Amino acid sequence: MFDLVIKNVKHFETNQIINIAVKNGEISAIKEADTDLETLKEIDGQFDLILPPFVESHIHLDTVFTAGDPWWNESGTVMEGIKVWNERKKSLTYNDVKQRALKVLRLLIVQGVLHVRAHVDISDQNLTALKAILEIKEEMKDYIQLQIVAFPQDGIISCKRNVERLEEALKLGAYAIGAIPHYEYTREYGLKSLDICFSLAEKYNCMINVFCDEIDDSQSRFLDAVAAKTIESGLYERVTASHANALSLYDEAYVEKLLPIIQKAKLNIIACPLISSSSQGRSGGFPKNRGITRVKDLWNAGINVSIAHDDIMTPFYPLGNGNMLQAAHMAVHVCHMTGREEMEEVFNMITKRAAKTLQIEEGYGLQIGKPANFITLPVHDKFEAIRLQPTPRLVVSRGNIISSTPKNESKLYF
Repeated sequence: MFDLVIKNVKHFETNQIINIAVKNGEISAIKEADTDLETLKEIDGQFDLILPPFVESHIHLDTVFTAGDPWWNESGTVMEGIKVWNERKKSLTYNDVKQRALKVLRLLIVQGVLHVRAHVDISDQNLTALKAILEIKEEMKDYIQLQIVAFPQDGIISCKRNVERLEEALKLGAYAIGAIPHYEYTREYGLKSLDICFSLAEKYNCMINVFCDEIDDSQSRFLDAVAAKTIESGLYERVTASHANALSLYDEAYVEKLLPIIQKAKLNIIACPLISSSSQGRSGGFPKNRGITRVKDLWNAGINVSIAHDDIMTPFYPLGNGNMLQAAHMAVHVCHMTGREEMEEVFNMITKRAAKTLQIEEGYGLQIGKPANFITLPVHDKFEAIRLQPTPRLVVSRGNIISSTPKNESKLYF
């Protein structure tokens, strides 16, 4: 006797119509659609696409829903966003952070996201945001899985006592450590900040997620240093570089040298097409750069790339609705990836490639014996999902339906 059976759903990879059965929070059977399965509860999937949940590999939970407070980022640049956030975080309270972060996590769940890597600014002497989000992680663990990155927004060397705060954050329970070398006062500080980041990661056996070269400066070249330190430390696949916008500005000869080094390091790259296409490329005249890293070139070089939101209504980006398909939709445009194979790969970047970035592959996927975490989309295939960006009809976490959204259909009266 199964706890739950979802019948008549289309497998996202094979396109086969199947029934999927759940028992004790795990996927217990995957059968052809005409197979009868004895169950306590049965739901007709209406031939929706069934797939593992979306993975949000890069988001800031401490800054969500603060757009316009204390002022709007009228320039739209990252630098003004940092100025606004530095002023806003002076008034952070425990309840303020919790209320906003919980609101966005519920929004993400409705949109089919059950795995999140959250960057939390630790450039605050009280670590207010970190402590609040660590508590949320525990409170929400039955519904959504959180990885928390201790993120030094104001730098490691350039911000007094951030070294101590990073270590304290890891002791409190942060899952990974971050750095922001291009924002340090000098290149020398940037390289030193990476030394500290990798040293702490080895000491606490944690993962690394560096904000790397998120700037319109072709001379910002920390991606090579991150890759080299990954090779030196042997932390293959456990190190991620987010943004890497300046990579799009490097000359071809340098990129030809750099990509094999990134590949050798087994570095993960996270691109954030919504905010990058909005905030980058604002300085100088035309022609404008597209504001996003070389996603297609990285993919073609065999490097693991994932797509993320980054911000939802923050000082850095005033929009966002939690739908990962919106980020994927933007990516196929700004990355020139509208070919069939390319679009399928972009879909992978918000599912299985993002799961690889978070190192959760062992418990992720539609296979018997894995946790019963999956969603159903009212579409025929992955390409239609990117085109229409629907909200999942069902979101199932550990075998329990935790969100449902009836299909919205318009009617014409002529």
